[in-house]
Amino acid sequence: MKKSSIFAVALATMLFAACGGNKNAQTPEENFDEKSFEQEQIEASIKQNFDSLATQVGNLKQLPIRKKDGVITLSEEEMKVKPDYLLDPSISEKATTLAEKYRVLSAMQIDKEIAQLYEMPTQEYENEISKLVVDINDPSFKAIEGTSDVYETSQELYDAMSKNGRINYFWQIVSTALVEQLYVVSQNTDKFMTAFDDETASNMSYRLILIQDAINRLTEYDPEVTPVAEALEPLNVINATSVGELKEQLESAKELIAKVRNSLVG
Repeated sequence: MKKSSIFAVALATMLFAACGGNKNAQTPEENFDEKSFEQEQIEASIKQNFDSLATQVGNLKQLPIRKKDGVITLSEEEMKVKPDYLLDPSISEKATTLAEKYRVLSAMQIDKEIAQLYEMPTQEYENEISKLVVDINDPSFKAIEGTSDVYETSQELYDAMSKNGRINYFWQIVSTALVEQLYVVSQNTDKFMTAFDDETASNMSYRLILIQDAINRLTEYDPEVTPVAEALEPLNVINATSVGELKEQLESAKELIAKVRNSLVG
C-alpha cells in the first residue's frame, strides 16, 4: 500500500546519478548548471509525489462524525452528557509558531463541529478560530472560503497552498485533523463508530498511511515537520480494514492517541 519504498529508490537513483556521473574536470559554470538541473529534477519528482498523495487523500471519504452530514444523532439523554475531552479554545494563545497555529486551527475546527453536535456554545471557538486565521494570514484560505473548512483539506486548498508556498503546512493541517478525529472517535467508540462502514474504516487507516508517508518525506528538508513525524509514528498500530477492527484498535490505542494529540496541539 505504501509508496515510500518506490519513491526512496527513485530518489536514491537520481542522487547517485548526480554524485557519481562524469568525473572529468568541469568548470565552475558547468558544475553550477548541472547541479541546478539535477535539483530541479529532484524537486519536480518530490512535487509530483506529493501531488499524488494529496489527490489520494482528497479522494477518500471524510470521517462521518459531523453534524451537518446528519449521520450521527444523539438522544436527549446523550445530549445531557457533554464531552469533556474537547480542546479549550484558549489553547490557541499557547500557539506561537506558524506551524503550531496551523495545527491548533485544524484541531479546533474539529472540536467546534463536535460541540455543535452536542448543542454546546461555539462562540469562543469561532472567536479563536478567526484570530488564528488572521494571525496565519494565508491567502490560500480564500480558495475554500464559504465552501469548506480548513481541516477538510480539499484539493482546492492543497493547490492554493502549493501555489502560495505554504504546502508544508498543508500536511501539518492534514495530520492534526486526522489525529483529532481519531481522538474524538476513541473517546466514544460506541456512539461514533455507528456512523462507520467497512469502507470508511479502511479509508481511515489508508489516510493515515498516506499522511505519514508525506510527513516523513518532508522531514528531509523541513525541520518543523520532524516533531509531527515523530508524534505520528506510534499510530502504525492502526491498520483496520473493517469497522470491528477499527473499533478494537481505537479502544486499545486510546491512551496512545491522546499522547499523539497532546504532542501536536497540547
